[in-house]
Amino acid sequence: MVESPKELYKEAMRLDPTERAELVALLLDSLEIGEDDGVETAWLKEIEKRVEAIDSGTVETVPWSEVRSRVFEPRAR
Repeated sequence: MVESPKELYKEAMRLDPTERAELVALLLDSLEIGEDDGVETAWLKEIEKRVEAIDSGTVETVPWSEVRSRVFEPRAR
């Protein structure tokens, strides 16, 4: 039996990435107090809308390297 969250973490790190992702999903689901009706449906519709905009060329995508530098690199002041 695992005695502490740190020990549980150490055990979880022995899992492969797919198994860890599954564990994370299960843990997050356990924290759900109540689902908002329609939230998941609304997100799915939004995702479909965004994919359609990308596929049709009506929006311009930004390469990950540029997004990463905008988010994580300190700005010159």
